[in-house]
Amino acid sequence: MTQEQDRVVIFDTTLRDGEQSPGATMTHTEKLEIASLLDEMGVDIIEAGFPIASEGDFAAVSEIAKNSKNSVICGLARAQLPDIDRCWEAVKHAAQPRIHTFIGTSPLHRAIPNLTMDEMAERIDQTVTHARNLCDNVQWSPMDATRTEADYLCRTVEIAIKAGATTINIPDTVGYTAPRESAALIRMLLERVPGADEIIFATHCHNDLGMATANSLAAVEAGARQIECTINGLGERAGNTALEEVVMALKVRNDIMPFQTGVDSTKLMNISRRVAAVSGFPVQFNKAIVGKNAFAHESGIHQDGMLKNAETFEIMRPEDVGLTETNIVMGKHSGRAALRSKLENLGFELGDNQLKDVFVRFKELADRKKEIYEDDLIALMRTTIDPEEDRIKLVSMRVVCGTEGPQQAEMTLEVDGAEHKTSQTGDGPVDASFNCIKALVSHTARLQLYQVHAVTEGTDAQATVSVRLEEDGRIVTGQSADTDTVVASVRAYVHALNRLLVRREKGGTDKREIHYKDVH
Repeated sequence: MTQEQDRVVIFDTTLRDGEQSPGATMTHTEKLEIASLLDEMGVDIIEAGFPIASEGDFAAVSEIAKNSKNSVICGLARAQLPDIDRCWEAVKHAAQPRIHTFIGTSPLHRAIPNLTMDEMAERIDQTVTHARNLCDNVQWSPMDATRTEADYLCRTVEIAIKAGATTINIPDTVGYTAPRESAALIRMLLERVPGADEIIFATHCHNDLGMATANSLAAVEAGARQIECTINGLGERAGNTALEEVVMALKVRNDIMPFQTGVDSTKLMNISRRVAAVSGFPVQFNKAIVGKNAFAHESGIHQDGMLKNAETFEIMRPEDVGLTETNIVMGKHSGRAALRSKLENLGFELGDNQLKDVFVRFKELADRKKEIYEDDLIALMRTTIDPEEDRIKLVSMRVVCGTEGPQQAEMTLEVDGAEHKTSQTGDGPVDASFNCIKALVSHTARLQLYQVHAVTEGTDAQATVSVRLEEDGRIVTGQSADTDTVVASVRAYVHALNRLLVRREKGGTDKREIHYKDVH
């Protein structure tokens, strides 16, 4: 293999496809932070967003394009001229811009715009040509390619190449294919399509059947040289190919997959945690590479083997993905310097004022817990550092619960700077507390999800609570952690409401007034 042939381009779409996960919407500041980390880590291409989707998306893509140092910055556009123009306006500020345009080519997707095969072919030629006239770097995708007729797929790919596309992405949009089929599809296109050897083929796999990473790697073995993926496998429905899985699979199994990437694997754990924190989607404990248990051993046999030789039960070293060993023990006697060092190891860089605020919360937690674990600190950061300006704040609360009802909650909220209080009953302390919020803040949001899990072990463990709300098609997630589960629940609900208010404003609607009333 030549150096060019064995190089796999990493295309990260966390900020576009990943953000489309219901409830995973990120703020402008959070998007810029994640883009900066991706750029620093060596990701070749960052798909920064869908510029025509909203003013917020356009602003984020434009700002990321201006600030990028190494990565190609890509924007997504439908096969429509206004989409492509808007995309170019956003990415043109980048040192290396790319326009990515797409259209659904399968029978199911052709039926949506009611286009014949010939009509769709004409639109592909028109839109790809228009994109290429604006930008030298153009990617085209036949959405739902794995369910598109082979002959028609070859025809449309040939049209896109002739119109100027430099990368052809083959998406398994619904996660339907299997590795053998994924490889065969790439081989067919390379063999049958004129000009296929002059462009780069990419693969974009969804994980509906749990085969996204396997399908992506099979496509690379067949000749694809770009993998589209997301941090932590974030994405619509069951998610996408996970960037960390691809990078480490190519590194660990270089003997049978002799391909190289430019991604610095030692930064994987850092960015995984940051994406989990800002998206509100915690990483499952047994997630490959970056899960909490990925390098944990409980079995006596495993522990004995690890003590004698780590390679007996670990196929990669923790330091390869950015896990660091430290002698800093965090507790109530720890100072600011120790806290700053520990947080930096976890990927959080704080200014002096931010550190001061976090330190106060840390001391409060340390007084209640005997030992502070890394996951405790991550949960603490998730609830302390939030770029949004909260219009609703919890001032105080008290609950009465037990075997004899009714369960009751008293609460004071600060709403737009003014304090309001109420007392409500409910089916348990959490329900009573949520009824207090509903009484003080009138809204039509529906509770879609309420989830609690312990961050660490022990009766003094912090509980992390996730609350997902839906209002008029807007979905927001709030998270909070506290050693008191009811307090964490209330803060998570309030956090979600604050995000909902931000989404209302960013969505171009009027700034709805917050209605409240004191109930005694």
